[in-house]
Amino acid sequence: MTPLTEFVMLQCENESCRFRCPSNLSHRELDRCPICGSSISVFGAPFTNPEVPSLSEAKPVRPLEVLLDNLRSTLNVGSIFRTSDGAGVRKIHLCGTTPTPDHPKIAKTGLGAEIKIPWEYHRNGLDMVSHARSQGFEVVSLEAAPESRSIFSYTAASDPSLPPILLVIGNEITGIDPEILAVSDTILSIPMRGVKSSLNVAVAFGIAVYTLFTNTAILSKVSTR
Repeated sequence: MTPLTEFVMLQCENESCRFRCPSNLSHRELDRCPICGSSISVFGAPFTNPEVPSLSEAKPVRPLEVLLDNLRSTLNVGSIFRTSDGAGVRKIHLCGTTPTPDHPKIAKTGLGAEIKIPWEYHRNGLDMVSHARSQGFEVVSLEAAPESRSIFSYTAASDPSLPPILLVIGNEITGIDPEILAVSDTILSIPMRGVKSSLNVAVAFGIAVYTLFTNTAILSKVSTR
C-alpha cells in the first residue's frame, strides 16, 4: 500500500491577512506568509489525503479506447492519461503531432498514469481510424460539428457483445480531421451555454469519457451517419 502523506493547515498570524493554505504544496517550507510576510503557523491537527480504492463495479463492461489526433499540449495529454486511468480506458492511440509519454512534461499532469495505460503512436490518425473500423470498432468523435448531437443523448450500451468504442479527440485549435469525421459512426458534442463555443480539450475529454461509461442502458447502437 502506498504510504499516506501527512499535511497540516498553515495560517498567517496577521489578523488583517489570515492567508491560509495546506503544507506540502511545494518543496519549500513556508515560515513566512507569502502575501504579507508575517509569521505563519500551524492551525489544527494533522490530516491525510488517502487514496480511495478502485471500485470494481465502476469498471466499464464495453471496452473503450481513445485516439488523440494532433494534440499540441503535453499538459492536456498528461491530464487525459490521468483521467483515462480513472475511467478505465483500455488503450490510448497518439497520432500525428500528439506528444507521447516519452516527453518529460507529460508526467506533470499524468502523475504516473502515463506509465500504466497501454499506448501506441501512429503517424497518421486517419489510417488508424480506418484500421480500427476494420477491426470492428465503433468510432465516436467528440466535435462541435453541424451534424453532431449532444453527448448526453447518446447511450453507449454496455452489452459486452457489442463492438468496442474508439473515442476520437482532435487538435485544440483546428478540431478533428474532417476526413476522420466523415468516417465516424457518431459525432457528439458537449452543449455550451456561455459565450465560448468549446471547453479545454482535457476537460471535454473527462466529461465525454465518464458520460460514455455512465450511459450504459442496453440499447441498440444509434448512428448519426
